Amino acid sequence: MRRMAILTSGGDAPGMNAAIRAATRAALAQGWAIFGVRNGYAGLINDTLQPLGAREVGGIVQHGGTVLGSARSAEFRTEAGRAKALRNLAQRGIDALVVIGGNGSQTGSHALAQAGFAVVGVASTIDNDIVGTDTTIGVDTAVNVTLEAIDRLRTTGSSHQRAFLVETMGRHCGHIALMAGIAGGAEVIAIPEFDIEPHEVAERLRAAYQRGKTHAIVVVAEGAKHNAQAMVQHFAEHRDAIGFELRLTTLGHMVRGGIPTAADRVLATRLGAAAVQQLARGEHGVVVGTRGLAIATTPLAAVAGQTKPVDLTLLELARVLAQ
Repeated sequence: MRRMAILTSGGDAPGMNAAIRAATRAALAQGWAIFGVRNGYAGLINDTLQPLGAREVGGIVQHGGTVLGSARSAEFRTEAGRAKALRNLAQRGIDALVVIGGNGSQTGSHALAQAGFAVVGVASTIDNDIVGTDTTIGVDTAVNVTLEAIDRLRTTGSSHQRAFLVETMGRHCGHIALMAGIAGGAEVIAIPEFDIEPHEVAERLRAAYQRGKTHAIVVVAEGAKHNAQAMVQHFAEHRDAIGFELRLTTLGHMVRGGIPTAADRVLATRLGAAAVQQLARGEHGVVVGTRGLAIATTPLAAVAGQTKPVDLTLLELARVLAQ
């Protein structure tokens, strides 16, 4: 009987629990023994694994975060750390692993696969920057949490003739800011992939004010060259440049913590089950994701250390529509 482990790694993403549930129950349907790894790759090194059954993963599909926990592991990045993780898996007779996580997590998956272990990754990150998949677990929820904040701020901004800077997550990738900014009708969107200077932001806000707009929204990814704090400082020194009174709202980690949307629950369920199906067919060393409406796989070697760029044509579209 095959013995399989499941872990979640890196930043948590809404929908991870649905993927854990699906992978567990799909594997049980194969007659396999399942183990949950506590706190990501650190759990492999510390041998903190627990058996999972159908009941252990019941009632979790609607919860954000991950019931298995997640943690960074500097030790796992070393050859000695990975060797220890593999020894622990071997001592328990575990011969397959499902890794639910983003780019860094799948780089770890690739390292285990290179050592000959059967690993399948599940694309899960709110940044949606994994190569080879159209979307990842957690993206839909994160964008909708950000959009809800934008909509609420637009209401109060209109009442008081204010502009709001909304800083959302996105240290290296601006997907959340871009999608939520477009959906929320933001006047300006600032992302790490495309530099926009504070004076240009000021010009766009001033133009909106002169066109008679009663409010304005600037959505800024935290990793933008000029982040929200830098822009606030600039505008404090050039108050007359924008027309509007300005306020800052930093969303921070609340973007991660939303109740997963139906789209994320369904996606996570499909990907979790697909990971097990890959292993059942004897196919591993890949990440499962989507292309169009279909489940698709990408070799871990093509994913590890890579990031998928955002579509900058959408940034130009947002600029045109903000006029």
